[in-house]
Amino acid sequence: MRFHVISAVFNRNVASYFSGVLGYLFIIVFVVAGAFLAFNEQFFTDNLCTLDQLSTHFPLLLLFIVPAITMTTWADERKVGTDELLFTLPATDVEILIGKYLAVLAVYTVALGFSLSHAVVLQWLGSPDPWLLLSTYFGYWFAGAALLAAGMFASVLTNSATVAFVLGSVICAIPVFIEQVPGLFRGLLPGFLVNLIPGLDSSLSGLARQGDLFSVGGRLGEFTRGEISLGGIFYFVGLTLFFLYLNAVMIARRHWAGGKNAASMTGQFALRTVCLGIAILCGAYVVSSTGFSFDSTAEGLHTLSSTTTELLKTVPDEKPVTIQAFVSREVPAEYVRIRKELVDRLNAFDRIGGKNVQVRIVDVEPYSPAAEEADGLGIEPQQVQTEEDGRVSVTDVYSGLVISSGFDTVTVPSFSPGTPIEYELTRSLGTVTQSQRRKVGILNTDVQPIGGFDMQSFQSRPEWQLVQELRKQYDVEQVGLDSAYPDNLDVLIAILPSSLTPPQMEHLLDYVGSGKPVLIFDDPAPYFTGPGMAPLSPKPSQGGGMMGMQQPGEPKADGGRATSLTELLGIRWNVEQSLFDQSNPHPRFRDLWPSEFVFLTQEDPSSTERESCLDQENVITSGLQELVTFYPGEIKSLGDVDFTPLLTTRQRSTGVSLWEEITQEMPFFGRQYRPNPRYKLDDKRHVIAALIEGKDGGGSTEGEASSGAKGVKAIFVADMDMVHDIMFRLWREQFMDLKIDNVLFVLNCVDYLAGDERYIDLRKRRAEHRSLTRIERQTSQFDRRRSEEVRKAEEAAEKTLDEAKARLEAKIAELTKELEQGNVDAGTMQVRITTATEAENRKLAQQEKEITREKNEQIRNVRMETQQEVRAIENNAWKIAVGLSPLPAIILGMIVLFLKLMNERQGIASDRLR
Repeated sequence: MRFHVISAVFNRNVASYFSGVLGYLFIIVFVVAGAFLAFNEQFFTDNLCTLDQLSTHFPLLLLFIVPAITMTTWADERKVGTDELLFTLPATDVEILIGKYLAVLAVYTVALGFSLSHAVVLQWLGSPDPWLLLSTYFGYWFAGAALLAAGMFASVLTNSATVAFVLGSVICAIPVFIEQVPGLFRGLLPGFLVNLIPGLDSSLSGLARQGDLFSVGGRLGEFTRGEISLGGIFYFVGLTLFFLYLNAVMIARRHWAGGKNAASMTGQFALRTVCLGIAILCGAYVVSSTGFSFDSTAEGLHTLSSTTTELLKTVPDEKPVTIQAFVSREVPAEYVRIRKELVDRLNAFDRIGGKNVQVRIVDVEPYSPAAEEADGLGIEPQQVQTEEDGRVSVTDVYSGLVISSGFDTVTVPSFSPGTPIEYELTRSLGTVTQSQRRKVGILNTDVQPIGGFDMQSFQSRPEWQLVQELRKQYDVEQVGLDSAYPDNLDVLIAILPSSLTPPQMEHLLDYVGSGKPVLIFDDPAPYFTGPGMAPLSPKPSQGGGMMGMQQPGEPKADGGRATSLTELLGIRWNVEQSLFDQSNPHPRFRDLWPSEFVFLTQEDPSSTERESCLDQENVITSGLQELVTFYPGEIKSLGDVDFTPLLTTRQRSTGVSLWEEITQEMPFFGRQYRPNPRYKLDDKRHVIAALIEGKDGGGSTEGEASSGAKGVKAIFVADMDMVHDIMFRLWREQFMDLKIDNVLFVLNCVDYLAGDERYIDLRKRRAEHRSLTRIERQTSQFDRRRSEEVRKAEEAAEKTLDEAKARLEAKIAELTKELEQGNVDAGTMQVRITTATEAENRKLAQQEKEITREKNEQIRNVRMETQQEVRAIENNAWKIAVGLSPLPAIILGMIVLFLKLMNERQGIASDRLR
């Protein structure tokens, strides 16, 4: 193979493509179309600084750009007759083919290079992961390189560039949409034929679910997630070689077409093509099964952590580990990634663990012996609703495992989309290999986290998912309220201790004062359990009440304010106050969720110093990205302890609401949360959770109740909702793509207090939440202005209403005075006063309605104006993104055109120039 010949063909084709305006026009259209896809409305709604929107539609974009580049590669040669001249030159068919392919690949690479302006826009809007962007563009390049060979094959079939463009789009659509072929084929088959052939339906469904392995979009998705897999590279290279082989067959066809052996040669090449295609697909499947890949993410998400590797290598010989995984052979689309990652991680465990770690992976079919074995081991199938070909069905999905060593066993019933797979495997492995589990005590307060029979509803309550999660790592023990606590606990968890009675509180104070680790969750306004569990609400009786009427129970310690506990801890917590935040980092939920849902993010865009709401210096919260609290409280240090804030609100969008302002008494329903309370911002940062440790030499003496006890070690979280079952379901299922770290924060707190920090860093391993910080900074200003305008409108309405009430009172007083001075009896005077009062009250009610209407109208206008301003910010960013993208290509095209004109004028005599 002579490289100078390939270079000559390469230079000729590249020069011809860029010699006219059409080549630059296609590049400009490609870049602009990419900008439209990358920065669409969903991009700003998701508030993520990634190219996910472009990656989703990039295979469709290739259906346009690839035929546009390749349509003239062979077709124009045949149209003008230069193909005969080309093939008579002293060059082989392979050299010409490679030269032309490298030429179209260079053109595509130039076009892709111009689209790097999208990355520049991302950098302007936020802080994207540069390595993930590199991997994404690497995938774009591989996908385009493979389809370019397909486009060239379309061009070799005709001498019309237009026909070549259409054919190229059709041929390229085959590997793009191949994952949908089994489902389409299944939809076209008659029902009786599907039922007649055993296993046909399941086979077609299985092929449809495995379609990602053989489609351009599925393979591209690996690169856009930051995983440069050997299977993906093999697939794209194999697809390129397959279509280049077809090109080679077609250009060599001139040697045997029309001869007496033409039919035989056609059959031979057709058979070779089919065999080559099958070999490439089988090779791609086999290589993908090895799981070899390169992790390009900044967080190293696709590589086993050092903690996991070290633990695998140190499994003791006397306690070998057996891992039995039960995984469905066929899973719905949303579980394909889970199955792949679980199998890959288990294979890595088996490879690194050696003889001390035995891994057994069982493919499970519904109602099979394997399914019965899984059920017997506690592996629960998840019922997942799927839709295929317009039919909705419920599928049992197995994705659980059992890890055992000696007499200790840990069961993970199932893995969900939000479950960190490596963390679950590593934690379970570390639990069964340790000599003895640490012990966690759960204080069974009124909320009954440990479960049991509820005397109020006369029903049995299940234990909280928090307890189930802790059982995977710790020995969990219920702690009674009316006796001294055990001395062998590593951590005590107290949820809503404000509900304790005075004798029960004394036991807790004795335990906390002894210096043993305590994790406390209390709440001024519990959201999920309702206001009835709030500290200021009366304690319900254990026996319920007649006819559903709830009777008050025993009095709470300190009237529910828990002052004896907080003073012992050296903090102040006002149970009458809860926090709100009028800024929401998720634009799609901004008008749906109330301001009492306080989001805590890794970076506060409202702070001039870009401070974090999560303490980045403490191992508990460093690396966490986003938490959400519901009607949380605020805690402050009294100065007698080492007080380390862990969770802090934003600075310029938060404030404090009083209990009476956020709740109201409703007939027949009791106290309920008020839908639209008044808000008043205070420009302060409020601490929601803190680590509290007694100072050396400090402590409380008799008569000094406000002093923190010597040796106190506790974490106080002023939000009980953080450990509610709903937060565990949100964490596992990732509802609406929300990745909330509440559960990780709670588990980190337990591990820190228990002195076992091995898994804290492992829990935090996920892609960093990279938001559009420039947009957030600008919109936060408008959110703050909206809050101020709403507050002013409410204050003005309240002032007007107070003035109207004052006028009413003055009118009644004046009328009373006039009647008292007249010669009328008391009965007549009372009737006249009552009549006048009712008349004035009717006037006041009408005025109140008018004032309320005007206030609501003003608030609605303010919110509408603010929303329009936010949309204007997003539109301006979109205009910059779309307008900036084609500028480099336009500038380069103008420069080339100018140089071309200059070169043309240089060869012309001066007397012929105009």
